[in-house]
Amino acid sequence: MENTIKITTPLTEDKARKLKAGDFVLITGTIYTSRDAAHKRMVEALAAGEKLPVDFKDQIIYYVGPTPAKPGQAIGSAGPTTSSRMDAYAPRMLEEGLRGMIGKGYRSPAVVEAMKKHGAVYFAATGGAAALIAKTIKKYEVLAYEDLGPEALARLTVEDFPAIVVIDSEGRNFYEQGQEKYRTINC
Repeated sequence: MENTIKITTPLTEDKARKLKAGDFVLITGTIYTSRDAAHKRMVEALAAGEKLPVDFKDQIIYYVGPTPAKPGQAIGSAGPTTSSRMDAYAPRMLEEGLRGMIGKGYRSPAVVEAMKKHGAVYFAATGGAAALIAKTIKKYEVLAYEDLGPEALARLTVEDFPAIVVIDSEGRNFYEQGQEKYRTINC
């Protein structure tokens, strides 16, 4: 695509604030994976005054529960999970410096406000394209909460991971913008 923006991690606040809802991006570098069970543990650890297993400043988390890798692959299918499952934890993670989240579906108003406050963005990965997304993942390493299986905290090394900015750091929502033009059509 001619309007594709290439991003290399870390995703600094300056880089995040330049992204706009609707931008198509290709991400290269390190991103982390984590789902609701791991998020719950991390937020509980922070509440107890403990350090997290990873410094999330200027990092991106992909909400995914990958399938086991086949021989010769870094990871199995790696499609996005529903992001709202992490909404109870996302504002606290954004306070820790998390700059980007990748998943699918809508986010709560509290998450959007926290994103605006902390200069973060929410990306959507294409549901149904799990096998294709997996081809952009070059390395998968579990870092913490191994007992959670595919929901563990892991580090991915990615090359040209495709995503769309759904909610930007100013709170503009691409899902809403896309629907707006159809609201004015009279049938």
